[in-house]
This record gives sequence, C-alpha cells and structure tokens, in this order.
Amino acid sequence: VQLQASGGGLVQAGGSLTLSCRRLGTFVGINFMGWYRQVPGKQRELVAGFTRTGDIKYADSVEGRFTISRDNVEPTMNLEMNSLKPEDTAVYYCNVKRFTRDFWGQGTLVTVSS
Repeated sequence: VQLQASGGGLVQAGGSLTLSCRRLGTFVGINFMGWYRQVPGKQRELVAGFTRTGDIKYADSVEGRFTISRDNVEPTMNLEMNSLKPEDTAVYYCNVKRFTRDFWGQGTLVTVSS
C-alpha cells in the first residue's frame, strides 16, 4: 500500500482547504483508513476516518467542520476542512491500517493564520 497526500497550504482563519490522499495497492485486509495530524511536541491524533464497516469517526475538535469522503474507483480519500482555526495548524497524514500494519502518507502541512 502506498499513499500520496496533497492539498495542504496556508489559509486564514475561517477559510477552507481540502486534502486528498491517493491510495495505491491492494485493498485486501484494510480495516481502517483516515486522516491524522501532528504538531511538534505532541502525539499524532486521529482527525477522521472510516472503519471497516464504513462508519465514520471524527475527533470532537473537528466535528461539524471537517468532512471525510472517499472514492473507491479513483481511489482517493479526501478531507474537506471548513471554518479552519489556528489550532488546526499541523502536519496532516493519511493512514491505512491493513491487517496489523499502519501505512502513512508523506504528510502535508496545513497552516491557519489568525
């Protein structure tokens, strides 16, 4: 599994960005796919993701502002981020959990200015 993330950048508070993650490779054994983010000195945290059964999980801090979606034909996974806040500033990583392994994209920086 290979993941290619894109779409980060600089945006003012209140603005919007959409991140995209292209998935290459097999889908067999995937039991989770989603987006995480990390700021220096803190642990990587889950932002949003799809479980194996198709349920969607959002972090409380982004609920109602962010929307995760996927296209199994492309195949891509997007994270639409609206009403961005300075505290959303982080490096965002797309993630796939296949069997017991984690696969990560290269990370894309999102900077929200106040």
